Amino acid sequence: MTFGFRTLGKMLLALTLLAGTAAIAGQPVKAEGAAKLFYHTSGSRIVDSQGDPAVFNGLNWFGFETPNYSPHGLWSRSMDDVLDQVRAEGYNLIRLPFSSQMFDPASQANSIDYAKNPDLAGLTPIEIMDTLIEKAGQRGIQIFLDRHRPDSGGQSTLWYTAAYPESRWISDWVMLAARYANNPTVIGADLHNEPHGTASWGTGDLSTDWRLAAQRAGNAILAVNPHWLIIVEGVEQNVQGNTSKYWWGGNLTGVRNYPVTLTVPNQVVYSPHDYGPGVAEQPWFSDPAFPANLPAIWDQTWGYISKENIAPLIMGEFGGRSVDTLSVEGKWQNKLVDYIGTNDLYWTYWTLNPNSGDTGGLLQDDWATWNRPKQLMLNRIMKTVTFPPIEQPGGPGTGPVTATPLYRSDETGNNVGSIRASLQLKSTSTVPVPLSQFTIRYWFTQDGSSAHTMEIDYAVVGKNNIQTTIVPLTVPVPNADAYAEISFKDGAGTLAASGSTGEIQFRIHKDNYANYSQANDYSFRPLLTSFTANDRITVYHNGTLIYGIEP
Repeated sequence: MTFGFRTLGKMLLALTLLAGTAAIAGQPVKAEGAAKLFYHTSGSRIVDSQGDPAVFNGLNWFGFETPNYSPHGLWSRSMDDVLDQVRAEGYNLIRLPFSSQMFDPASQANSIDYAKNPDLAGLTPIEIMDTLIEKAGQRGIQIFLDRHRPDSGGQSTLWYTAAYPESRWISDWVMLAARYANNPTVIGADLHNEPHGTASWGTGDLSTDWRLAAQRAGNAILAVNPHWLIIVEGVEQNVQGNTSKYWWGGNLTGVRNYPVTLTVPNQVVYSPHDYGPGVAEQPWFSDPAFPANLPAIWDQTWGYISKENIAPLIMGEFGGRSVDTLSVEGKWQNKLVDYIGTNDLYWTYWTLNPNSGDTGGLLQDDWATWNRPKQLMLNRIMKTVTFPPIEQPGGPGTGPVTATPLYRSDETGNNVGSIRASLQLKSTSTVPVPLSQFTIRYWFTQDGSSAHTMEIDYAVVGKNNIQTTIVPLTVPVPNADAYAEISFKDGAGTLAASGSTGEIQFRIHKDNYANYSQANDYSFRPLLTSFTANDRITVYHNGTLIYGIEP
């Protein structure tokens, strides 16, 4: 958003810029059970890998780009609960803003109620993003990522700053493109939010020409992930060949003469932003012909791109508090909704969050009640969406099987005679699941050729109801050449909905009792000395990975 985020920014904790940090290296994150469809463009339409037209109802959910480094609202609700509501209201696409600062090592997620979100405890911001993407994919909701800001303090004029240069911007995108490659939940990259001020289009100035920068970043992304849509916003002014001026990110008049051209064809989607007087006054709101003057302005500024079959348009941001037919803002918003519908444009509404100062959200201030007047307006452009069933024991369509390993390091030293830790398997499912359907793996290095034994020292479900085994890897990987697996006998009973196994204390030792070096063990986290989620411990349901990242 443009001016609305300035209002929000005053309410957020200001953080100092962190300079010169490298992007995060990460394992690719797979979406289990999602339909393997990727998108490209055909004229003004987005189509999937089978050539079928894409059908989207979209919204924004912000927070990762702020000093919270996590989606807002998790201080009052669980992520699952929010996503279930988004799906129930018919939305199958989320534009997910983030900041480059989110990936700095010093950035830590905060303002999360971990009692409501126990699976997020101890996770880094990008691991929380992984979790959101996984949960969205399970529900048939897709996501495109939006690099909203360089640092979490506020919007920048250009796509780079002194603290976060262009090289960092591109390397962050390449990291994300690789991390979510072959994950059909993540469909694209909105390269940078609302270039404005000195940002230009078609001028050829390498320091300000947003079109050229979009080509550089887009080509770098497509080199590692050729399936992503590359979503390019406009500028405010400084378009070669005309004197037009519009909203930040909303001026796409330069596309006709200076289109974004990438090495992989048919992946560019243009994305204007448009707002009403609740954000800022504009001359067209006081025109005597208002609101009948608006469609011609939109046609000239960005609508022609879709009308002339140049490329698809997705209205990345629009929204406001008033949806009536008497106020200026209400007239503008209703007119834009009708324009979107008439021209069959794609869109992501700003925003789910009620704490967007200038616009409000689809949720009311209690973070739970849906704003029915806004939804009634948006129903005019909502498409019919067929959500895939969510697999669950006992039948399809009743919710996913999800469980999180809560981990406590009981032996935090480096050179130790045994690996000791405690686990709890915490259910985040809505129905009970037999424990015999779960297995848990702790990944480590054997540090020698001696045989190993895994002992269960204590378990609430009963030591006799747990089986253990040590499995050497045929092909060792960094920080792991074996895993210790815990499984459950029928006598362990059922993992209740939102329940826990209670504490399970285990110990791994060598048969010759030689020492281990835990420092190079993949699952070892010495700082986690109270029960916290550990995504380096993997959980499987009937043999399918449902939590964690394998080494």
